[in-house]
Amino acid sequence: MADHRDAPKEVPAPRVLFDAVLMPHRSLGPKGFWILMALVCGMSFFSGALFVLRGAWPISGFIALTVLLIFIAFKASYRSGRLYETVKLTEEALVVERVGPSGRRHAWRFQPYWLRIEMDDPPQHNSQLKLTSHGRTLAIGAFLAPEERHELAEALRGALRQCRAVQSPGA
Repeated sequence: MADHRDAPKEVPAPRVLFDAVLMPHRSLGPKGFWILMALVCGMSFFSGALFVLRGAWPISGFIALTVLLIFIAFKASYRSGRLYETVKLTEEALVVERVGPSGRRHAWRFQPYWLRIEMDDPPQHNSQLKLTSHGRTLAIGAFLAPEERHELAEALRGALRQCRAVQSPGA
């Protein structure tokens, strides 16, 4: 008969104090994109047809090139929109993971007790939200609006205060 004292003990997972996924905004969804492209193609076709009827047929090539460039620009914008960042704070660490448009992942780990959150107050357009600890600095949420970065900074500061209170209960 097996002794239950030999069974491995489960280590409880650290409590999550803050968890956020940061994603860039895209004001035009996929359905809206196709509607817009249909309108652009339709208007371009009729414009091109008018130029062809008036004998200026080379203009229609430039119109087609413009439509192609609009399509490429939107696709590039949507590709860059696949970038996202996750920010997770537990009692043990603050982990930031950035996933690029290609799917490549980068992760940074900070000890929460020494972490500083830096952000202009009030936020300016070029204000950065920076995490600083032990000589390392990481800017996060660069694709967010300044007010959103400020809200994130305040939420992170509150979660860090809570985390520090848990780490030093006698304070």
